Amino acid sequence: MGLGLYVVAEAIIFLPLLWMADRLAPGTTQTAGIMTLTVFGGLTLGVFLTRQDFSFLGPVLCIAGFAALGFIIAGIIFHFNFGLVFSFAMVALASGYILYYTSNIMLHYRTDQHVAAALALFAAVALLFWYILRIVMVSRD
Repeated sequence: MGLGLYVVAEAIIFLPLLWMADRLAPGTTQTAGIMTLTVFGGLTLGVFLTRQDFSFLGPVLCIAGFAALGFIIAGIIFHFNFGLVFSFAMVALASGYILYYTSNIMLHYRTDQHVAAALALFAAVALLFWYILRIVMVSRD
């Protein structure tokens, strides 16, 4: 039930943004979707093929996530935009989270923790998609 509620909440947030993105730059949502699936597929394949444990990324991702949140809040308060550099940094952060969560799902989660695993991975993929969409939109201008 929690996973379903989270997906509905993400849909409520993303649908107006996707509609606006498609109106301002037609075709960007499809391009960003394909790019997101490609990046996600490559990262997931890398984890499954190497069977590497990426749990060491946890503390780094935590600090980087809080730093990104601080930059976002500062940008809202002081009305400035970080541009493409920040978007690429967030793609790297989301990619790190995908490696981390996929590795944890494969090696550390129990079989009865499938909802938590899906929720974590879905949030990382949604973050990846959002920032890839921003990059694609800016590159079409």
